[in-house]
Amino acid sequence: MNPLQTPLSRVSFIEKNNLKKLEKLGLATVRDLLYYAPARYEDLSNKKKIGGLKVGETATIAGTVKSINNIYAFRKRIAVTEAFLDDGSGSARIIWFNQPFVTKNIRENEDYRFSGKLVNDKRGLYFAPSSYESARRTPTNTGRLVPIYPETRGITSKWLRWKITQAFKTCLPNVPEIVPTAILKRQKLINIQKAIQTLHFPEKLKDIEAAQKRIAFEEMFLIQLNALKSRKDWKESKAISIPFDEKLVKKFVASLPFKLTNAQRKSTFQILKDLEKKFPMNRLLEGDVGSGKTVVAAIAALEAMMAGYQTAILAPTEVLARQHFETFGKVLKGFSQKIGLLTNSESRTYWKKNTKKNFLGKIKRGEIKILIGTHALIQKSVEFKNLALVVIDEQHRFGVNQRAHLQKQAGNLKDGGKNTVPHLLSMTATPIPRTLALAFFGNLDISLLDEMPKGRKKIGTKIIPPLEQKSVYDFIRAEIKNGRQAFFIYPLVEESEKIDGKAATEEYKKLSGQIFPDLKIGLLHGRMKPKEKEKIMQEFKDKKLDILVSTSVIEVGVDVPNATIMVIEGAERFGLAQLHQFRGRVGRSEHQSHCFLFVDTPSSLANKRLKALIESEDGFKLAEKDLEIRGPGQFLGTRQSGRPDSAMEYLRDVKLISEARLEAQSLYAFDPQLKQFPVLKNALAEMEQEVHLE
Repeated sequence: MNPLQTPLSRVSFIEKNNLKKLEKLGLATVRDLLYYAPARYEDLSNKKKIGGLKVGETATIAGTVKSINNIYAFRKRIAVTEAFLDDGSGSARIIWFNQPFVTKNIRENEDYRFSGKLVNDKRGLYFAPSSYESARRTPTNTGRLVPIYPETRGITSKWLRWKITQAFKTCLPNVPEIVPTAILKRQKLINIQKAIQTLHFPEKLKDIEAAQKRIAFEEMFLIQLNALKSRKDWKESKAISIPFDEKLVKKFVASLPFKLTNAQRKSTFQILKDLEKKFPMNRLLEGDVGSGKTVVAAIAALEAMMAGYQTAILAPTEVLARQHFETFGKVLKGFSQKIGLLTNSESRTYWKKNTKKNFLGKIKRGEIKILIGTHALIQKSVEFKNLALVVIDEQHRFGVNQRAHLQKQAGNLKDGGKNTVPHLLSMTATPIPRTLALAFFGNLDISLLDEMPKGRKKIGTKIIPPLEQKSVYDFIRAEIKNGRQAFFIYPLVEESEKIDGKAATEEYKKLSGQIFPDLKIGLLHGRMKPKEKEKIMQEFKDKKLDILVSTSVIEVGVDVPNATIMVIEGAERFGLAQLHQFRGRVGRSEHQSHCFLFVDTPSSLANKRLKALIESEDGFKLAEKDLEIRGPGQFLGTRQSGRPDSAMEYLRDVKLISEARLEAQSLYAFDPQLKQFPVLKNALAEMEQEVHLE
């Protein structure tokens, strides 16, 4: 095993009682600790003699502690710790408040460094320290640029600095240099061990950028190499060629009650031409909320069905799976409807319900041509006869292994052979900024639905502070009396189904008992059983409910044209992309729709984000803005992915990504097997085992 993958539980200098605390910060291995980037740096490099100190100036002084004592002021219940430091140029009186334990850490007649400020108040002239350490130690907390890390209860920056310096001694020598020397020289990059050291303890501010750039380049370089390898492996596989049936497509398009947008036509053509090839399609269909991705996918599935093959459509939630099932059934009404739905709670074809055993038999015999479902599709019991196309909606929610399972299902394809894999169409309703697409989707062809259907009314979006919420409630009541419906969305406080349910439940009680006692209100959250969710959603669609209270479970997959009001509580807690997804649940009919952003005490950063939502309904522009405001780490959720934060910040740098891409292409063309670069080959193999941000 790579020594950098050693769990922190096996490292001698990490106490066992701190392991769970470190997990909260995303620190589980030696690599995590070494690459844990500071949030900022405190400049304590101003070293001064005591005789030269000025009041209010931040400085570091060093000398011998002549005395240290605790003085207790019982009347005010304040413990004052007083020490006197001598450095030859003068004596400084040092004071701590309510920190009596300091006397146990500092010994008289020994040398120490103190960083802080000289203060002159009613207590007289004294030095107020922010940090201190023994003068015998290499400076880590004083006298330099000091790293300040993201912290959690029980894990301070001081503790992290100490542990990281210990990791430098025992673990840093094991960090391999992955990037070939020639590339380092060409790109003028420092070596990786120096970069990690500098990231934590830079000598100068300008050194930080060089360290961040070096770590970021390596990350981008590996990602690009992985994309090149994946693309090559994919194109070396075989797939069934599905002929482009122009008459069939024209007949289908003519049967639709609406006109396709130019973007839909272009994307459909790209996909259908890919299906004709004898190597598998690997395309990402990227479209804004309501841009019509489902219809494009239906055309591809129709082509496969009429050619005699099966299509699997994988959705992340049962709500979304049923939504697709209903949509496909409607748009393919005039064609052979051999469509099935498979979730953990039910299995049925479009025309009737089936027993599980009978249903699985129909899939295996190839009688069901289009199978739509959730993770239930990738169970061992599900066997296809001739699976030729896989469509994955919200593809980032599925792991590499789950996708690989479906791809293996194509082994039984007639005319295909053992190496045959199905064509793969991934879809996402989250517009991805160009820099991120370039960085992470290099192995995919991308089709964009950047055009909305005509006739859509602009959704009125407003920020609502607490004092204005009552007037919004009055407006909502009036709209509901006119026959409309409303969503109320509440944020997840933690990633816990329990808290997810509780948060929505409490607000549901408040809305139904105090604010809207005269209206019919339903509740939807992650703790509910699938049948309960289905029942609530159906009641809302059938207009038996006026208001649906929900958590982010309705972010995707809900299409209720009669719902014209979206209220998002705690809107400042969500990112722009997610807010845009929520807003996209309304505005799906001829009626005017409204989105109200309820806020508590938003920061200036949150206000900037919410104002951007008001100014634009273009998901692609909002994605760029979200990237600009929150940074790539939060945009992609990389804290859970193990990607170094410092590397993620450089995803704004198109030039760096382009350089990494060119170097990867050049190296891969020279040595595709990486035989001359065994360390790099091993690093790439480790990366392929991770769940990527594909």
